[in-house]
Amino acid sequence: MIENKHKEIARWAMEFALKNGCNASRVSVVTGQNNSIEYRNTQLDKLQQSSENKLFIEFFVNGRYGSFSTNRIEKAELEMSIKNGIASTRFLAEDIFRQLPHSDRYYKATKDDDLDLFDASYYDYTIDQKLDLARATVEEVYQTDSRIVSVMASFDDGCGSEYFVASNGFEGESRDSAFSLTAEVALKTESDARPESYWYDSRVYFSDLQKSGIAKKALGRAIRKIGQKKIKSGRYTMLLDNTVSLRLFAPLVSAMYGSALQQKSSFLINRLGQQVVSDKLTVIDDPHIHRAFGSRWFDGEGVATKRQTIINKGVLDMYFIDTYHSLKMNTEPTISSPSVISAELGTRNFTELLQSLNKGIWITGFNGGNTNSTTGDFSFGIEGYLVENGVATQPVSEMNITGNMLQLWQNLMEIGCDPRDNSSWRFPSMVFDDINFSGL
Repeated sequence: MIENKHKEIARWAMEFALKNGCNASRVSVVTGQNNSIEYRNTQLDKLQQSSENKLFIEFFVNGRYGSFSTNRIEKAELEMSIKNGIASTRFLAEDIFRQLPHSDRYYKATKDDDLDLFDASYYDYTIDQKLDLARATVEEVYQTDSRIVSVMASFDDGCGSEYFVASNGFEGESRDSAFSLTAEVALKTESDARPESYWYDSRVYFSDLQKSGIAKKALGRAIRKIGQKKIKSGRYTMLLDNTVSLRLFAPLVSAMYGSALQQKSSFLINRLGQQVVSDKLTVIDDPHIHRAFGSRWFDGEGVATKRQTIINKGVLDMYFIDTYHSLKMNTEPTISSPSVISAELGTRNFTELLQSLNKGIWITGFNGGNTNSTTGDFSFGIEGYLVENGVATQPVSEMNITGNMLQLWQNLMEIGCDPRDNSSWRFPSMVFDDINFSGL
């Protein structure tokens, strides 16, 4: 939690900036700490602890904009820095679009505004408990299979607080925590290939974190990769695993940002209100889910968040436009970025989707690749499995999928009902028709 003395300094810094030539100012104070532990086989490979205290201040001076940050949160240290920052800002080029949001758009705090994002027992867990958990994760599979070359387990946790104040009336505070446990397993085989895979879980609360079975899952995924090879090029039905489905949705989100639209580097320019993807896809941004990564009452500008439809049965319903880009484009602002996004679910789980495929490729991972932000053309390296008559048969790798993002999402056939809820993007397994795979 932000200490009262730091809140007072933030408010003082804002007022001091106004008294020394700023037309407007915005200040945030961030504090946090992180722990990272890593075991490789039986050896402790990393034990790292860090903490952060930072003040960030923005200057709005006669149509010009500047900012600076410091970890020295003392009035004596800040006075000269603020004066110098304002003086430097006066030399910058004029940018009249740099403004604070209208105060009507700000989040107004209420008594019942706890999204349950901070585990109050965070400080109760000892370093020995965390070391034991990472070590036990390794021991779950270490030396249980002669093919195992290495087992790595990592435990990470962190907590942070932010206090945020703006000169036109905003004041807000947030606090959160996060815990994650990851295992990676590498195998040796008769060939030169060294199959490896991972599994993980992440939660806001330590008590919700999966603490066993992570390494076993990683080992099983690695074993299934043995014998990976390319298969014949062609157009296949594609089953996208729920662990990687967000990878193909990310370029769509990037194309919705005001920065991309204003720079004419988005393949979704002038597509608002139009059918851009399959009518089977509906995507919601729901920022007020309790105990969920990404939940928040306000965005980075202090603007109040709300539940919104991003894509409604294939129709693009909104862009992510902050104050700056809304003024540059002379359009209405929305919100600076998404919070917790999820797809409207179908009725079949992963196993049922897999069994429905006559011949296709189940993608479990992406190995590099890129998307042209202006055209939507893409190429991604993939790995996964050939599916024949509803059964995953041959492991595949060193293949690419190519095409155009909008066409790919037009080819969406079915959405599963199995999203993972341990991130701010909650997408299930999905089936796409007629996707171009390049292999042999």
